[in-house]
Amino acid sequence: MSVTSVNPAANATNEYYLTRQSQMESNVRSYPRKLPLAIAKAQGCWVTDVEGTEYLDCLAGAGTLALGHNHPAVIQSIQDTLASGLPLHTLDLTTPLKDAFTEALLAHLPGGKEEYCLQFCGPSGADATEAAIKLAKTFTGRSSVISFSGGYHGMTHGSLAMTGNLSAKNAVNGLMPGVQFMPYPHEYRCPLGLGGEAGVDALTYFFENFIEDVESGVTKPAAVILEAIQGEGGVVTAPAKWLQKIREVTEKHNIVLILDEVQAGFARSGKMFAFEHAGIEPDVVVMSKAVGGGLPLAVLGIKRKFDAWQPAGHTGTFRGNQLAMGTGLMVLKTIKEQNLAQNAQERGDFLQAEFKKLAQEFPCIGNVRGRGLMIGVEIVDERKPADHMGSLPADAQLAAAIQTACFNNKLLLEKGGRNGTVIRLLCPLIINQDECVEVIARFKMAVAEALKAVRG
Repeated sequence: MSVTSVNPAANATNEYYLTRQSQMESNVRSYPRKLPLAIAKAQGCWVTDVEGTEYLDCLAGAGTLALGHNHPAVIQSIQDTLASGLPLHTLDLTTPLKDAFTEALLAHLPGGKEEYCLQFCGPSGADATEAAIKLAKTFTGRSSVISFSGGYHGMTHGSLAMTGNLSAKNAVNGLMPGVQFMPYPHEYRCPLGLGGEAGVDALTYFFENFIEDVESGVTKPAAVILEAIQGEGGVVTAPAKWLQKIREVTEKHNIVLILDEVQAGFARSGKMFAFEHAGIEPDVVVMSKAVGGGLPLAVLGIKRKFDAWQPAGHTGTFRGNQLAMGTGLMVLKTIKEQNLAQNAQERGDFLQAEFKKLAQEFPCIGNVRGRGLMIGVEIVDERKPADHMGSLPADAQLAAAIQTACFNNKLLLEKGGRNGTVIRLLCPLIINQDECVEVIARFKMAVAEALKAVRG
């Protein structure tokens, strides 16, 4: 099949391809229901549908496309790998390309290759999460896991069991047993009803006491797994002192601390990894999405003392994806050479400041939060009474209408959080100032249109 044979059919429309998709694909498809377009091409922060309409993309493959669409360095890497004669698939056999990528990735972990080694897993973040839990159970000889409300770790049997959102879990019986959930700090909706520093302090004490109390009713876990910034859970950032206490307690009790950096990692938060904001070092780091430069790859960073695997103790057919290692290496180089962590921080600061200005004009914007280019805008019903902490009731209907209005204004973004009430932005790290200004302009129009449609 030549490349010309997959070009859009003459006079084809989005509806044409979406109808065909619905006829040929499972009911499980999700994004086309909220973002009904068929993509013909893409470049940077922009995608073009089959009808020739351009959209500003603030979803970026759910954070996968750190350098945006079809970045020249990524395309060149693919072309170079294909021309080199390297096999595309090598299981876990090494190659010069894999060697270079491994060394470069280790250099970005705290302590580098002296402290960590890498495990190449299957192609998705959930594969790596499953491997991390299996490793923790192997190392400790224990069976249970502590996870957190609002967390998201994937959709496979074990990872879904550790995910907070109940809508996906309720449809599946018999998920992995032995998962204990604990409350995660939330600056706008404190799970203890305290808010502010009092809420953080109480949750910090609660975690330590829960682990150390011999009457807690919970046996010592093999692992604690969490995100330093919850993405799907509504862009909720863990306070540094809470993370530091979790690190202290898990280290004291020989519990494996697993940081899921699948979405927040690779400079998105303004640092290479989101856990760096708290100055901690996890025992295991879960990496996917941006680690492969847009191609499927998942990797664990394992502190050497926890590398308890026996040879072939955990395998995966597609852990030797050479194209993804090449594009991943190019992403690492580009992040460093172009200082994209700083760009993420600066552009993110600008966007958050502008969203907060919009909140003065549109009180339905209840809370703006995040780090770097991982931003959440929580939509509320300001007509209803606030709770005792000053937080307003969430408005899921309006949030959905805003996402639809953004799409109509050619702005692609996602929803998340409880009942989908948080508008989420995961812009490519290369986004420039003019594009950020355009994001705000389109979002402002969308909010006004959604308010008129929903509230009149």
